[in-house]
Amino acid sequence: MNGNIPKQFLLLKGKPVLFYTIEIFYKYSSDIPIILVLPQDQIIRWKELCFQYQLNISHQIVEGGTTRFHSVKNGLSEIKETCLVGIHDGARPLVSLQTISRTFEMAEIKGNAVPVVSVNESLRVVNEKGNQSVDREAIKIIQTPQCFYSEQIKKAYDQEYKESFTDDATVLEAMGEKINLVEGNIENIKITNPIDLLFAENLITTL
Repeated sequence: MNGNIPKQFLLLKGKPVLFYTIEIFYKYSSDIPIILVLPQDQIIRWKELCFQYQLNISHQIVEGGTTRFHSVKNGLSEIKETCLVGIHDGARPLVSLQTISRTFEMAEIKGNAVPVVSVNESLRVVNEKGNQSVDREAIKIIQTPQCFYSEQIKKAYDQEYKESFTDDATVLEAMGEKINLVEGNIENIKITNPIDLLFAENLITTL
């Protein structure tokens, strides 16, 4: 984001991005225990933001690790009972209630679920021989929350870390498990660049 403020703490229509993320899961079900994983040096600032902007939704804070993999593993270590777990990127504040519902419902039936959206643009793959077109119907954009049974995903995170683990689904897939896809929502972007924040500001008033 070309700034010193963590992207999940940036203001979106007067509230930190992460507030929207927590609020949508609380709106889906107030019974879901929320575990928030943050770098150690961001925890105090987060508590200050909760006080300043009056976020009163109960949540547990866990210190993150050196990579996303290790941060998720730290969060999973706090889950003691067998349950469904939804792992979500804090910088995805525009996930819909429908996407959350579809993902949890599919995971309950088939053991795991990952939301995806289709690609609208034409695609080409580039390699040492040049480039060639790709059938975009065979390509999907991966989103979160990604949902799993707790025992299964905790076992997957007992593996040694690999750079190929780009999300939770790739961690589980490395154990030979099939990943089940459900429909996501196109607004469920991960805020990464300044233009993403502008896009989210325009959307937040219409959703």
